[in-house]
Amino acid sequence: MPEGRIRLPRLADYGRAKAMGKTGYDYAPTSKTLPPVVQPGEFIFSVTGLDHGHIFGQTNGLLDAGGTLKYVYDPDPKKVEDFLGRYPDAKAVDSLDAILEDEETICVANASVPCDRAPIGLQCLKAGKHYFVDKSPFTTLEQLEEVKQTVAETGKRYMCYFSERLHNESSMKATELIRAGAVGDVLQVINLAPHRLSKDARPAWFFEKEKYGGILTDIGSHQFEQFLAFTGATDGKVNFARVENYTAPDKPGLEDFGEASLSMNTGASCYCRIDWLTPDGLRVWGDGRCFVLGTKGYLEIRKYISVARDEPGNKIFLVNGSEEQELDCDGSTGFPFFGEMILDLLNGTETAMTQDHVFKAAELAMIAQKMADEAKG
Repeated sequence: MPEGRIRLPRLADYGRAKAMGKTGYDYAPTSKTLPPVVQPGEFIFSVTGLDHGHIFGQTNGLLDAGGTLKYVYDPDPKKVEDFLGRYPDAKAVDSLDAILEDEETICVANASVPCDRAPIGLQCLKAGKHYFVDKSPFTTLEQLEEVKQTVAETGKRYMCYFSERLHNESSMKATELIRAGAVGDVLQVINLAPHRLSKDARPAWFFEKEKYGGILTDIGSHQFEQFLAFTGATDGKVNFARVENYTAPDKPGLEDFGEASLSMNTGASCYCRIDWLTPDGLRVWGDGRCFVLGTKGYLEIRKYISVARDEPGNKIFLVNGSEEQELDCDGSTGFPFFGEMILDLLNGTETAMTQDHVFKAAELAMIAQKMADEAKG
């Protein structure tokens, strides 16, 4: 090894990095930091659509908050077998209708192929179920409008698993700090969201743009949700958006790079860069970072790793008028969204996240995607 280079343990030797997963799709945190918000049987949910590994994160979050898992359905028996291996208390059923007709199931969690998420969600809403879907919750603006109408008609919620904030303690701690005024009024948010492609492990639909919606629609929806959460905005304007396929000419439907700039209705500016370009030398699936500048200070979120340091990520670096701090966020917040969402669905409140927030994050992401697509011609 050349002099001066640091060699850290690779993933197989590094405990926390190993738990984090070397691919984004196997990221499924669990935490007992917070107590359950309901007793067994008070919030019964079922699961369908096992196409993306985020379903395990969604399920973990609901179980950790006290939810009771009842049924699972997917047309692929191998996926069901894997799911039952992780959650043996669930019962497999032979159709989605079996879940929709079950009077005890309050909410249906789903991580199917992205283009199918809204159609399945419409079925759930019309059957009187709340719906908890992986990001991106839609692939077209037309799907969004149909779901908006159905939510208004049924009174049921269409919630989304924006895991880059909701299932990451440093991001949740940053949310707390920002809302408490730690950096003053937010002026700018810069979000860097690299992901590892893991091309050979991906299903065919991953490379078909009409099925995943484009990189800004898909993983970009995480970033737009964070823009709204960190700035306190309720709307924004997309100023610039671009997508490219730099590294996979054999997969013409893939976009491995995207970026966008927004102006929010609070006056804050926001920028994101998202990509599938994480190199194999990194111990985890992506060096996700977020920078928030305010009128009284700034902070940086290092979500998943401290590069070239033999210690975990999940940190915040905060500087304001009184001090500079490095905050280790392990165990600092737990994942309150899931318990808050369960109580919202039971009580008709909007503590975890408003329905408008879900819709606006997805809408802005799809508007950016459309702008980028039109720019390419």
